[in-house]
Amino acid sequence: MRPDLKRFFPILDWGRRYTGETLTNDLVAAVIVTIMLIPQSLAYSLLAGLPPEIGLYASVAPLVLYAVFGTSRALAVGPVAVVSLMTGAAIGRLGITEPAAMIGAAVTMAFLSGAILLALGVFRLGFLANFLSHPVIAGFITASGILIAVSQLKHILGVSAGGDTLPDQLEALWHALPQTNLWTLAIGLLALGFLFWGRTGLKPLLQKAGLRPKMAGIAAKAGPVAAVIATTAAVAALRLDEAGVPIVGDIPRGFPGLALPGFDLGQWAQMAVPALMLSIIGFVESVSVAQTFAARRRQRIDPDQELVALGMSNFGSSLSGGLPVTGGFSRSVVNFDAGAETPAAGAFTAVGIGLAVMFLTPLLYFLPKATLAATIIVAVLSLVDFSILKKTWSYSRADFASVLATILVTLGLGVEAGVSAGVGLSIALHLFKTARPHVAEVGCVPGTEHFRNIRRHEVATEPSIVTIRVDESLYFANARFLEDYVYDRVVKDKAIRHVVLMCPAVNDIDMSALESLEAINHRLHEMGITLHMSEVKGPVMDRLQKSHFLEELTGKVYLSQFAAMRDLLPKPDRAAAAE
Repeated sequence: MRPDLKRFFPILDWGRRYTGETLTNDLVAAVIVTIMLIPQSLAYSLLAGLPPEIGLYASVAPLVLYAVFGTSRALAVGPVAVVSLMTGAAIGRLGITEPAAMIGAAVTMAFLSGAILLALGVFRLGFLANFLSHPVIAGFITASGILIAVSQLKHILGVSAGGDTLPDQLEALWHALPQTNLWTLAIGLLALGFLFWGRTGLKPLLQKAGLRPKMAGIAAKAGPVAAVIATTAAVAALRLDEAGVPIVGDIPRGFPGLALPGFDLGQWAQMAVPALMLSIIGFVESVSVAQTFAARRRQRIDPDQELVALGMSNFGSSLSGGLPVTGGFSRSVVNFDAGAETPAAGAFTAVGIGLAVMFLTPLLYFLPKATLAATIIVAVLSLVDFSILKKTWSYSRADFASVLATILVTLGLGVEAGVSAGVGLSIALHLFKTARPHVAEVGCVPGTEHFRNIRRHEVATEPSIVTIRVDESLYFANARFLEDYVYDRVVKDKAIRHVVLMCPAVNDIDMSALESLEAINHRLHEMGITLHMSEVKGPVMDRLQKSHFLEELTGKVYLSQFAAMRDLLPKPDRAAAAE
């Protein structure tokens, strides 16, 4: 089989080894995930400000396409909280309120996200996601979790309240508080209480009832289904909808049919940047989940192929009338724990969701929105992790500042500003660290050939030789820093005759840095000082040989720093060193 086919269609690899036992395990996992995914899909669609059926549409085609193109054996794709929030925020920026237009915007967002992810995957540009540092991602997700939870309180209270930022949401809730519907509040609080208790108390109860620990844990994760059934039955039996309890209402049976998104270039231009941000956040979240589960089973994933798989999944969601999707943590945990062995489990889940859309949607007519809101609140509060502030404060104040800034910007200005701030801070933090690299003057550890920082170790040095170790690649942002460091060191010491740049950590030297090295070489020569280099890596040496620098270098390039020191020592000292 051609390697490129196996790369773009991983199903051709694992599908050849598919067995009856694997089929059974995948089917069991699919049934469990289907039960969990139905209320989640409805809830996350409402979170994006869309009709609930849109979340169901986004949970069928994407799962099938991921089974064909994905490399993770356990990842479950579909609507997730953060991506749904970002979708809703992007649609809100368009200023449209008509349901059909909002659905069209969500479909366009999914299409754009698919195109971006697919392009990144085809050209192997997954490394771009690395510009979002983990602390910044953690800060953004924590702030997003708070925003999502607060945004759902209006459904718990049964009031109308909006806002894209935390201050706006709190102000709107405060003004709407007198209109609270007590029946809705009771349903919401009961659902919240049950779901919070279910996270810790339901599993032991099921174990006491005779279930094995593994099955009890999986069943406990399906607690939202029990909340949906109980509250829907209560609203239907007591006709609480007539008392003002907001319900999901009529959900169309069946699918809308395949269709391309509308080609409104103005709208596409407005949604391009939010779609890019959404794609990067979704990819980072998805790959993190996939890598976690792959490591547990000693498997591997291909991040670039995951971009292709997520891109195709979003195309599928768009063409079937859904919203943007990515890999979700909670459903992937259930999928993994339930024993899913291949991405086929996702395809079987899609069949289950499809059957629910075709035949079960009338049963959800009386489902209270407060229950879905409670489901979202309980799910997203697990994303809120303020411990990252404590960790970064004790380890790196720069990382702490970036995390805190990301949280405050997201809460104060909204998710799009938060993502932009996160990307900007990540890049700025990288530039800050590399623009002032760690540079150390080193000496030889007595009795060895090792060289260490003179400020940290007892080492031997020679007054006429200065060895400077550069612990970073040299490029335009730090080239001048190295120049200044060298000049500051040599101008105040008249005994110096040789400067050696020790380069074991230098992986690259760009054109700006090369010009700086040429300037250092020229200026030191004018001072009567010879410039040498040691421990230059092969790829760096290859590039230097393409320039005139080595021809103009006043000194030599040594294989090791010990060889440089032995060669440059004054003759009496050299003889002593040889002995």
